[in-house]
Amino acid sequence: QVQLVESGGGLVQPGGSLTLSCAAAGRTFSRYARGWARQPPGQERELVASITWNGGNTYYADSVKGRFTISRGYDKNLVHLQMNSLKVEDTALYLCNANWRWYDYWGQGTQVTVSS
Repeated sequence: QVQLVESGGGLVQPGGSLTLSCAAAGRTFSRYARGWARQPPGQERELVASITWNGGNTYYADSVKGRFTISRGYDKNLVHLQMNSLKVEDTALYLCNANWRWYDYWGQGTQVTVSS
């Protein structure tokens, strides 16, 4: 059974940093593109970052460009999201994604709250 499990969320002050991690299990994910999306309360889900299967290309939403960095772990089933200079508006449930061809998987999410 495929599972994506996020970790690393929490409460942080504005200007602080957090690193999210997502571990995928249930199959080999080395060919999968990976991504992170976020969903603030009452709002739609927004893709914030993604990375190709080989790490050769990345995408960032304008709202996080220059502050967030997505990377794949040495274990290809891992993906990380380094978040720096966090703002109050970054508060959301952050969800991990893995996709390849018609396969599209999501985790349950990890909460990030940016507040003083």
